[in-house]
Amino acid sequence: MSEIHQVKEFIFEDDRPFLSCHASTLERLPGGDILVAWFGGTKEKAGDVAIWTSRRVNGRWTPPVKVADEEDVPHWNPVLFRRADGVLFLYYKIGTSIAEWVTMVMRSSDDGTTWSTPVPLVEGDKGGRGPVKNKPIVLHDGTLVAPASIEPAWDTFVDLSYDGGETWIRSETVPFDRTAILGKGIIQPTIWESEPGKVHMLTRSTEGAIYRSDSVDGGKTWCQAYATQLPNNNSGIDLVKLDNGHLALVYNPTRPEPGKIKGPRTPLVLRFSKDNGLTWENELLLDEGDKQYSYPAIIANGLELFITYTWKRERIAFQKIILDMSRNDLYSGNNYTTILL
Repeated sequence: MSEIHQVKEFIFEDDRPFLSCHASTLERLPGGDILVAWFGGTKEKAGDVAIWTSRRVNGRWTPPVKVADEEDVPHWNPVLFRRADGVLFLYYKIGTSIAEWVTMVMRSSDDGTTWSTPVPLVEGDKGGRGPVKNKPIVLHDGTLVAPASIEPAWDTFVDLSYDGGETWIRSETVPFDRTAILGKGIIQPTIWESEPGKVHMLTRSTEGAIYRSDSVDGGKTWCQAYATQLPNNNSGIDLVKLDNGHLALVYNPTRPEPGKIKGPRTPLVLRFSKDNGLTWENELLLDEGDKQYSYPAIIANGLELFITYTWKRERIAFQKIILDMSRNDLYSGNNYTTILL
């Protein structure tokens, strides 16, 4: 039985060119390089907050590079997505308020070395179309599904693209019983497809639990959102479907205190489901302590998992998880190994 080895790696140290950072996203590039993006500036909502990237090449992270910025306009929530033809998309929000922010998109044909001029993802958008925090997925039929939500309404939906991300069609809003939810509602879904046309989402909520909704028509319509047994602190989560159909979820397993809508953003853990998210097994601790370890992003490459997250709003942390399949029970305790690239 293998031992658990966990090593945390920071993308940058205290010499960062910004005071605060948050909301990372990542993509694995051909050859094994990892590209990470996040927003950074004086503090969230400040006019100097821009989108930054760093790349891990030959075992080392490059210095942060500012790739998107507008004077006195806050930038938010970048999302990286690499299309099958190699075009790399960087989606992000701009705006002085979340209610009025606009989703922008840039493209790269050289894996993030250079980027096109940013343009609105959807002309006339106010409130944020397309991916709001987590990565789009590609359905069995080639449809792109982008997990989306709007605030202050705290409504969740997905955006659908049938032409590789050139144009987008908004799904119906995910229904839920507002009378049963303390606070505002549900936002920032993470999504997966279990069978052709059957799409599912888990969402952040103000109710102390991760909520779920399901679609049987490729994301066009959704069932009423319902609470799962998974706790939620009203903070972001992310999930990836592995090649064997199992799910890997990264989240803070905490709830708000009674009467409140926000809970601690620590610890940060990884859990797995072998039954399409009905039950979850073998919690693996990623990080914990004072302040926060939050807003994770996760991707998979075969037996490798790559995770980034906010570390105390001061750094972006990175971990690589190797899944040991040498045992019949893939997820029994010591079959996790975390190593540096």
